Amino acid sequence: MPGIDECLLEAMALPGARGAALVDWSSGLALGTAGDSPVGDHETTAAETAELARAAAEYESFAQPAPDSASGPDLGQAGLGLPVEDLIVTTRTGYHVLRFVETSFDSSVFLHLWLDRTDGNLALARHRLRILAEGLVLR
Repeated sequence: MPGIDECLLEAMALPGARGAALVDWSSGLALGTAGDSPVGDHETTAAETAELARAAAEYESFAQPAPDSASGPDLGQAGLGLPVEDLIVTTRTGYHVLRFVETSFDSSVFLHLWLDRTDGNLALARHRLRILAEGLVLR
């Protein structure tokens, strides 16, 4: 099972990968980064993507529990349901994929992958990020 650095290196091996980060969405801090940042500063990117992730996790329209969840949603740090698996933001030049990571403590982290739109493969990136998120060991 990979740790943060190994996970980010694997994400950067994807076709078209420009940058990757593991971000705590409750604080907006990057726990690890690799590659480039869209704005030239990983901490700024982490804070901005955390706002987006937090909104998706908090708004009831997106964070409804799964229909088969009789006991209610799995609760994160702030008591929020986290059934959102990932978010995709498409720009003229790239894709930003945010994949939420379920953890045994507070589930307030996500993987952020920035892909070049020309060389990136969005379907492959989503598939690999899911696998990376499931195998990630936070140390």
